[in-house]
Amino acid sequence: MSTIQIEGLRPLRGEIAVQGSKNAALPMMAAAILHKGVTVLEHVPRIRDVFCMIDILKTMGCRCEFEGHRLTIGAQTLSRIAIPRSYVTAMRSSIVLLGPFLSRCGEAATYYPGGCSIGSRPIDLHLYGLRKLGTEIEERGDDKIAARAERLKGCEIVFPYPSVGATENVLLAAVRAEGTTVIRGAAREPEIESLCRMLNGMGARIRGQGTGTITVEGVDALHDSEFRVPGDRIVAGTYLAAVMAAGGRAFLRGIEADQLAGVPELFAGMGARIRREEDGIGISMEGRPAAVSLETRPYPGFPTDLQSPMLSVLAVSSGSGQIRETVFEGRFAAAEELKKMGAQIEIDGRTAAVRGRYPLEGAEVDAPDLRGGAALAVAALAAAGETRIRECSHILRGYEDICRDLRLLGAGIRSNTSG
Repeated sequence: MSTIQIEGLRPLRGEIAVQGSKNAALPMMAAAILHKGVTVLEHVPRIRDVFCMIDILKTMGCRCEFEGHRLTIGAQTLSRIAIPRSYVTAMRSSIVLLGPFLSRCGEAATYYPGGCSIGSRPIDLHLYGLRKLGTEIEERGDDKIAARAERLKGCEIVFPYPSVGATENVLLAAVRAEGTTVIRGAAREPEIESLCRMLNGMGARIRGQGTGTITVEGVDALHDSEFRVPGDRIVAGTYLAAVMAAGGRAFLRGIEADQLAGVPELFAGMGARIRREEDGIGISMEGRPAAVSLETRPYPGFPTDLQSPMLSVLAVSSGSGQIRETVFEGRFAAAEELKKMGAQIEIDGRTAAVRGRYPLEGAEVDAPDLRGGAALAVAALAAAGETRIRECSHILRGYEDICRDLRLLGAGIRSNTSG
């Protein structure tokens, strides 16, 4: 069992470099399949989900070399189009491979991702978009999805909800489709913009990224390319939340503050001093943060991936606030663990009402999921005594080394692996 032990009540001070973005790197790795050549990605985070995607690509016949943070993918030898069920279970985002497989090979096979600890994450919009492009999809009783398309053809696709995954899948399928595809109701997240920039660097013709309407003119072929993965805005937001909870000051290098949308302004309104620089963002926090009320929304709204760390910030605030979760109905799992540390949180459906108290109390808690585990680390920084966070393998899916990063900021944190 992996555990993280944190001695709280130490203000944070220092500077760290923000790792590459998980949510940008994974669809970029899928995009490499589109080209019968070599794609090089720099600044790739060494996290569990990236290693899982590498294993999938190798199983499909691709050559992958991962040295430091430089990942080279050779897709000339792609030989399989069926994703084994074990990989789909390990990483839901493997569904984004459907689009590139259909574009490259005209067929693909995978499985329904199944349940998720943070709530239902249906793939109906993925399948809707691919069907509009001319894909025949057979959904079998064993949860297997078999897809085939003799030739993908551009069309107009209107999403009723700006799904990030569905937008990515359609983009990847449309890049080499015949004609022009217009995606309306597209997701606007920075990771979508990064994927489009990468694809354009490979020879694709995409415009409108960052808006709700993206236009893709299909091309016959792509070419070798290199691209740098941007900094992870969710990891950066987590460390900003850590300073909000623990106090102190920090500078995060390698993150574009604009990608954090309104998060820096929100923290400034809670009492932090924010400094935007060309190469990163600085934060300083004295005293307890003021309480606020907010709700999660698709970008540029407050990100659902920062909801759990924000819950920890509110738990040590100087008043009462609330968070309404509008994206994933099961994302309050961290609340029960925070209560073991003395947090005063009441859950009513999709709303968490929080009454702040300081300090929290060190306790033994279990990481319920990726972001919930990170939230417990944030809360532990503002807790008296020692907190032991168990089941920390969840955190490794998205944080390269949360102990290293927080230790560089002065936190009393260490990890153990046993059993």
